[in-house]
Amino acid sequence: MRSGKFVPRHLKSLLIESLESSPVTLLHGPRQCGKTTLCKEIGEDLGYTYFTFDSDEVRISAQNDPNLFLRNCSERTILDEIQRVPQLSRNLKIADDRNRKAGMFLLTGSSNVLMMPDLADALVGRMETLRLHPFSQQEIEQSQSKSFIERLFSGDFPTCSAEALSTNLAQRIVLGGYPQVLNLSSDRKRSNWLKNYVENIISKDILDLSKIRSIEVLPKLLQSVAHLTGQLLNISDIGSSLQMNRNTTQDYLTLLEYQFLIERLPAWYTNRLNRLIKTPKIHFGDTGIACALLGLNANDLNEQRTLLGHLLETFVFQELKKQASFSDQQYSFFHFRDRDQVEVDLVIERGAFEIAGIEVKAGASIVNSDFKGLRKLKSTCPDQFTYGAVLYDGEVCASFGNGMYMVPIRMLWESNPKPLSY
Repeated sequence: MRSGKFVPRHLKSLLIESLESSPVTLLHGPRQCGKTTLCKEIGEDLGYTYFTFDSDEVRISAQNDPNLFLRNCSERTILDEIQRVPQLSRNLKIADDRNRKAGMFLLTGSSNVLMMPDLADALVGRMETLRLHPFSQQEIEQSQSKSFIERLFSGDFPTCSAEALSTNLAQRIVLGGYPQVLNLSSDRKRSNWLKNYVENIISKDILDLSKIRSIEVLPKLLQSVAHLTGQLLNISDIGSSLQMNRNTTQDYLTLLEYQFLIERLPAWYTNRLNRLIKTPKIHFGDTGIACALLGLNANDLNEQRTLLGHLLETFVFQELKKQASFSDQQYSFFHFRDRDQVEVDLVIERGAFEIAGIEVKAGASIVNSDFKGLRKLKSTCPDQFTYGAVLYDGEVCASFGNGMYMVPIRMLWESNPKPLSY
């Protein structure tokens, strides 16, 4: 794998397009995922002035007189970490009304600003929102291949063979996608960086958003979720293990979602079936953080196959979310499970009329029964269903008939993998 340094971001072109058409653009995503670097790179080319609300002086100035602060901004301004000054939301609306030009403000947020009603409500219809994730595998490998998610909806999986990832798969899961982690030279340094990263978010960003008293429980809660990533979310069970009631557990999980540390994957359902489970799954935002909290290196993960399977499901989910974020198509993500435990790990909707499914396997072989869930999904929505794929750590990409494919996991980021040599 290449170093995370100087990696071009696939979202860049969409961000520039947004600045050319929308008065206010919000780029949000977790801290240290590269938002500021990308904004400064674009801002330098397009003549933007940069302010960060991580600076005490800048933040206090904006808090004391938000109207004057915005009036004194240049015609093109980057406001970094906007969630730290929620008072600006109404004044941004006024500034937009006063001088409605494309590209006036480029905002960044390290909390999910769409979950902060003051800002989201004030700028509805005026602000385009883009999500920046940690590096995708395509970005790490600097691959220009057609994205997997696009190929999935067209069934673009020609028969071919490729080398299995094997131990390299666990290494990718343990690394995750944070730029600074990819530049560190040892498991110890990477694990320490990720654990310090979580500690800083809890002690700084979460305290800025809330006045919770028992902040010491959050690391334990995160570790519990790390054990459960890729599984159905049972809030009561999580709370009881930490001696918290259901409402408190729910509130704390929401705070972790604000910071992009965890994410709920809703269940897909239809009125045609009444035996579907509607409980969401829980996924970590980055598998590298999950592994650091669990104290796992790649060798440990390879030996714990059940945990590898759950973390691999999260890894695939996040890779596809990253690909969707820099696509001009609209994708929505779900999981599918009925009361007979027939399931599909990922159900992806494109627009209103197309559905595809993905099942994720950590093993190196595929059997006919691995397609059971995908076939059930297809029978449930035959007019909408396009293709299904079982991703596995094997060597052969091939059709299993009726729009179903077995696909090596490395084809998530390689559309033309190097063929096996014998």
